[in-house]
Amino acid sequence: MEVSNLQNLWEEVRELTLGSTPEIDRLHTPPTPLHFLRHYLSQNKPFILSASTLPWPATTLWSSTSYLLRTLSSSTVSLHRTPTGHADALTPHPSTPNSYCFASADVTRTSFADAVDAVTGSCKESCVAYLQQQNDCFREEYGALSGDCDSDVPWATEAIGGGPEAVNLWIGNELSETWFHKDHYENLYAVVTGEKHFVLLPPTDVHRMYVREYPAAHYNYNEETGEFKLELENPPRHVPWCSVNPYPSPENQEKEMSEFPLYFNGPKPFEVTVKAGEILYLPSMWFHHVRQTPDSRGLTIAVNYWYDMQFDIKYAYFNFLQSLPAPQEPTSHNNLLTNENASDGEDKQREEPVFSCV
Repeated sequence: MEVSNLQNLWEEVRELTLGSTPEIDRLHTPPTPLHFLRHYLSQNKPFILSASTLPWPATTLWSSTSYLLRTLSSSTVSLHRTPTGHADALTPHPSTPNSYCFASADVTRTSFADAVDAVTGSCKESCVAYLQQQNDCFREEYGALSGDCDSDVPWATEAIGGGPEAVNLWIGNELSETWFHKDHYENLYAVVTGEKHFVLLPPTDVHRMYVREYPAAHYNYNEETGEFKLELENPPRHVPWCSVNPYPSPENQEKEMSEFPLYFNGPKPFEVTVKAGEILYLPSMWFHHVRQTPDSRGLTIAVNYWYDMQFDIKYAYFNFLQSLPAPQEPTSHNNLLTNENASDGEDKQREEPVFSCV
């Protein structure tokens, strides 16, 4: 496929659906189910719902750490730990530093009180802790807080025809960051405290992500020494993942821009900040990278609702598009590829690791 053909596609998608500016719609009142269905769900188009529309008890109660500690005093939760705050992300290969692997976090079960101490604690320079367990953790691990939020998003539930498959809670600090990826869910993402900063690209921009297969690895944290060890999975497993870092360090910026020109030279991504009390509708299969700004306590807290997407004709179109060979290959990240023109290898949502935005 020629770059010019892809550029025409990117421009047409923006002209016909998304608009010509790197901004998304902002609604000040909740959409009706029909409006949501017609203008956003069916068009795979994101928007932000303003803060005045989230009258949850959580928006006031969760600003009190003592309330959270008291309510969850008997709860055991899953704590994710990494040396840098980049979980489910690319990191230098443990035995071949010039190559990359896909690294997942060390996960331990601990009391909620100890988990909060780890997220806000002084050891953040060497161990970044994050409460980001997925697959319905809000209803499973944090059920004592369930009365503080709605069980679903009513206008989304009616439009989609069913309730959320999973509801997740996220509690992190300023170092927690999520690498570019996509999910096979319609995502309603509500920020309760702090802010979330999203970089978004539509599914039609898949070639700009340079999705490649990387060997899977995971961090193991030594409680006694306070050190991490990165270990490759055995038996070996490869994970299709986006290669682009939208915020390269100054010393790597020139290299990254030359290695991934379709991203850095293409249309400007959509950049949005979701503030406390706001909801982002993140459509299925949109690529997203996420950073966060905490509140005065050093915490960012969010709840997201995952609704199953429709595996319809749009899904077939996107699968076909990403199966086409990219017009330009990376020059250094591809030394670990098992397939130079690999798509991200998904036929159904369960075949890709489920990692969502932080």
